[in-house]
Amino acid sequence: MNDIRRSVLWVIFGFCMVMLWDKWQVYNGHKPLFFPSPEKTEIRSANAGGAEIPQPSLSPSGEQALSNVEKNKEKIISGDKIEVKTNVLNLTFDSIGGSLVKAELLAHKDINHPGSNVVLLDESAERIYMAQSGLISKESGSEYPTHKTLMRSNGATTFKEGESKITLRFESAEMSGVQLIKSYEINKNSYDIIVKQEILNKSDKEISPLIYVQLLRDGNKPEGESSFYSTFTGPAVYTETKKYQKVDFKDIDKDKLTFEKQSNEGYVAMVQHYFVSAWIFPSNFSREYFARKVDTNLYSAGMIGQLNKIAPKASESISAHLYVGPQEEKTLEAIYPGLELVKDYGWLTILAKPLYWLVDKLYSFIGNWGWSIVALVVLLKIAFFWLNAQAYKSMAKMKAINPKIMEMRERLKDNPQQIQVEMMRIYREEKVNPMGGCLPIVIQIPVFIALYWVLLSTVEMRNAPWLGWIHDLAAPDPYFILPFVMTGTSLLQTWLNPTPPDPVQAKMMWIMPLAFSVMFFFFPAGLVLYWLTNNILSISQQWLINKRLGVLN
Repeated sequence: MNDIRRSVLWVIFGFCMVMLWDKWQVYNGHKPLFFPSPEKTEIRSANAGGAEIPQPSLSPSGEQALSNVEKNKEKIISGDKIEVKTNVLNLTFDSIGGSLVKAELLAHKDINHPGSNVVLLDESAERIYMAQSGLISKESGSEYPTHKTLMRSNGATTFKEGESKITLRFESAEMSGVQLIKSYEINKNSYDIIVKQEILNKSDKEISPLIYVQLLRDGNKPEGESSFYSTFTGPAVYTETKKYQKVDFKDIDKDKLTFEKQSNEGYVAMVQHYFVSAWIFPSNFSREYFARKVDTNLYSAGMIGQLNKIAPKASESISAHLYVGPQEEKTLEAIYPGLELVKDYGWLTILAKPLYWLVDKLYSFIGNWGWSIVALVVLLKIAFFWLNAQAYKSMAKMKAINPKIMEMRERLKDNPQQIQVEMMRIYREEKVNPMGGCLPIVIQIPVFIALYWVLLSTVEMRNAPWLGWIHDLAAPDPYFILPFVMTGTSLLQTWLNPTPPDPVQAKMMWIMPLAFSVMFFFFPAGLVLYWLTNNILSISQQWLINKRLGVLN
């Protein structure tokens, strides 16, 4: 039994050392040994007009449509920029295609650039990320308005007193007898924009165009992304049958796309830590999903839909939702059921969602996210009180018989087989289960891992203060006070635990808390606070049990 435990501990210790070394290499600018992220490269095409029109399998003439668009690529040098400021967003539209090319989130400060707000969508030398839409003709020789077509803007760009919504319109010129009018309905207090696209058939023949929406983005990770924990950046597709499906940029490079391509429901999104953009077509509207590489380090993901046939001199319209903002779970769920899944908890979603609901309820009463985390850990400790008590009782008994085991090992040090026999005899006589301290804790591990992902993913933690020097629970402790205190509590826990009979194993039990603590110096303060609170409550319960059983040193 002791050999097995020693082997397991050595494996854990060795794995931790390798991972710590890997993270240290990344921190010092070297490439990681495991899961290397794509290198940040320059974006070759900074002009939205350089993006490729999706070629739908629905249309045999998609390639010809792309060819016609590319012929006009150099005709438009630049378009006018139109700005609209709401209470939560500062939006910039381009008259080329009527595309949304910049979105500044006014309620979210950029921790990498003090004094600035988070810029999610952008068109600059450092970042390409925008929302585009347009039409594709299925007929050879016809060219319809796309996201590269110069449009004339009109409508409101500012809110009058008492107004909660305004509409900004973009009108294309007539192309092959077709005109596209794109209207953005912008709510003063919302990240959700309704985009209505009206197609006017001014020709003398019936047409059947395809409509597309897409999110164009470079493949770089967001600035300031931590090297000590990894979050997903890239496209995501949601359908009714396969639900939430992430698409890695590397899979797009290799053309290994496994997401569902056809559906009548769902959305396409571009996800990064804390924030998301998403296009949502109406329900019961047939659409094809796509994700492709457009240029060097430039990707697009979107949907292509088949519109109804439009008679001569008639028109057809379709409205879609465009969300650009933070991953606020309740807000996303209200816009579209399943949109909240962009806040990705991984395989522990079934546990994480109730935990988020609970911490959110606690916040509604307490009004401080830091104290809400503390309260949540207290509630979890109460829920697992009996299990923890069983574990600590087992550890206390192990600590009580430890002198007897140490004496026996010294007496039989030349007979390893007899040591194992005698050790099992002592366990039976003292009615001690050596695994009794592990099993109750193992049962709780999924819950605490789920809570870890909740705290790591919750955008409300950004710029949320706790007390004193902690002004942002999503950023590391600026003075490393919480990590230092947490390290001390981890060492105190080790002292309360039974000392392993093997001297090497005993030393390793002291080294492991120090090794784990290194990572916490770079973790968000909210995560360290959660772990520190858990340690303090565990120490209190374990100390009381040890004192009651008379095994304190």
